[in-house]
Amino acid sequence: MGPGPINAHPRVLRAMSADLLGQFDPEMTDFMNQVMALYRPIFGTDNRWTMLIDGTARAGIEAALVSLVAAGDKVLVLNSGRFGLLLTEILSRIGASIETIDVPWGEIVPMETLAAAIERTSPRLVAAVHGDTSTTMAQPLDGFGALCRAAGAFSYVDVTATIGGMQIAADRWGVDVVSGGLQKCLGGPSGSAPITISDRAAEHIFRRRHIEKGIRREDIVDGHGPRIPSNYFDLAMIMDYWSEKRLNHHTEATSMLYAARECARIALGEGLEKRYARHRAAGRAMAAGLRAMGLTLFGNDSYRMSNVTGVYIPETVDGEAIRHAMRTNFEIEIGTAFGPLEGRIWRLGAMGYNAMKHKVLLTLGALEACLRAQGHPVAMGEAVPAALEAWDA
Repeated sequence: MGPGPINAHPRVLRAMSADLLGQFDPEMTDFMNQVMALYRPIFGTDNRWTMLIDGTARAGIEAALVSLVAAGDKVLVLNSGRFGLLLTEILSRIGASIETIDVPWGEIVPMETLAAAIERTSPRLVAAVHGDTSTTMAQPLDGFGALCRAAGAFSYVDVTATIGGMQIAADRWGVDVVSGGLQKCLGGPSGSAPITISDRAAEHIFRRRHIEKGIRREDIVDGHGPRIPSNYFDLAMIMDYWSEKRLNHHTEATSMLYAARECARIALGEGLEKRYARHRAAGRAMAAGLRAMGLTLFGNDSYRMSNVTGVYIPETVDGEAIRHAMRTNFEIEIGTAFGPLEGRIWRLGAMGYNAMKHKVLLTLGALEACLRAQGHPVAMGEAVPAALEAWDA
């Protein structure tokens, strides 16, 4: 019950146990086509180039940035937490010229601030994180892509922590590249990064296409732009791999493709609106229960992620001792924090397979018992009724 990874759905684990297929087996390529179709509604897009990057969510981030950005390109990053800092880390390794909009952890970047920064910096790319689990806040993104396109910039958004739990609207946001992961709201294991790429961004990336010599073919023509400096994360070759060209770029992570496919089937089978409502109910219940216990939540309710709740650790308790007691006595894991919030807040998740009423109630009851055992005054018996009421609000 932390900020992720969370427990994988049993159906996903069963899907992963299926026998392996070769990457060009007709059944395998059919699964790849199914995955592309399944993830379009989850991303809120009609993009043709909707697929998987083999690797954890960070693989999707790095593939997007290394394929969009060349050394010396100016990139504007919205920096409000650990994962905004991760974007700058990856971009610095690419050799980008980085500008940032820095706000304190727990705050968001207003669109007017973004517009002013774009006008001031004239970036080639603007990069943001939708939901940053380090702060438990979600960055509003309506109008984000339009501001970027009006300035001639591409846009990238990391939705690792929100895909499958909060609405992702790549087309409505007007964002060029969006990438995520399975291990949070989608209820899968870490190891596959769904990604969607606009036609505009794909055209830019294909201009950087340079096929490795061992797999060159006459029907695939190199571009004239700078070579993408990563072979594994080269989106031009990966898109050709997922297209009807079936370029032999790498051996597909078959079991992870099964997992990603089943994650999407579960999400769409439940219905995305029902799924988002379930995550909102779980987040409301968690917040209400923590407050009823007498604890103070971190951040602004208006921008709180529905699937992760930050709460201040009372000054009278040892935060790590509480986490240890939760894990030892109740088999429940809750999250610690990073950076300026380290030792100050816990992060409690309720996402994917764990965004269930009984799991929220059990977590609140366990935390109440652990706090009381450490001598912290708790309003005993208040958290669960408050959470039950909030769930149905």
